[in-house]
Amino acid sequence: MPRTPRSIDVPGASHNAPIPAAARVGQLLCTSAVSGKDPATGQLPADALTQVGNTFANLRAVLQAGGASLDDVVKFSVTIKDNAVREHLNAVWLACFPDPHDRPARHIVVQDLQHGMWLQIEVMAFVQ
Repeated sequence: MPRTPRSIDVPGASHNAPIPAAARVGQLLCTSAVSGKDPATGQLPADALTQVGNTFANLRAVLQAGGASLDDVVKFSVTIKDNAVREHLNAVWLACFPDPHDRPARHIVVQDLQHGMWLQIEVMAFVQ
């Protein structure tokens, strides 16, 4: 029996395109690229530090809307504009996942991003 994905959208964290913030099929939840725009204004802050904080806040909101949390995430795919963003990303990462034996897998790609973005995060979560 085929499983139908359920699109998940979150005000302030959704895309300006016909793309859901995430989709969930059964226990699997996959996000689209989550950015660091301010959920209250929809604007992208100029600095990387604020964008990293907003990205994780937006990610939490998307996961929650799909019935998940950071504890359910098994894989992070991160695109950063510049290696300098790693310092900010790692600080938030370690605050979210302080136990080195209980962290999701993570992969980072350095690539130019559009519209002033410093990073985008996509995750896969297994919701129990």
